[in-house]
Amino acid sequence: QAQLVESGGGSVQPGGSLTLSCAAPENIYRTSCMGWYRQAPGKEREGVALIDNEDNKSYAQSVKGRFTFSRDNANNLLFLQMSRLKPEDTATYYCVAGSGDCKNVWFGYVDYWGQGTEVTVSS
Repeated sequence: QAQLVESGGGSVQPGGSLTLSCAAPENIYRTSCMGWYRQAPGKEREGVALIDNEDNKSYAQSVKGRFTFSRDNANNLLFLQMSRLKPEDTATYYCVAGSGDCKNVWFGYVDYWGQGTEVTVSS
């Protein structure tokens, strides 16, 4: 059974916006570092944005100022609002969760992966 369930991908023109969501079991949502990784065609998977259980956020330099987190704590939902999207943001986006510090999750120490959702930015 999937622990992390994602939704919200799609196709958008450059400059547009999309919001990804990730539903997690309460024990993961309340205690983990969570966020997103992405993998573009032909490229390695990379970290995009992470948030810890105290709402400390960190973003890859390539998305800083364009992507931001929000939460629905009543439903254990994490959102990634992506704006001013660029063609280079095209990738499969994976919700992730790790039990350790977010510094470790940036290095790939991920305990749970979502199934992935496609984001395509193209004119």
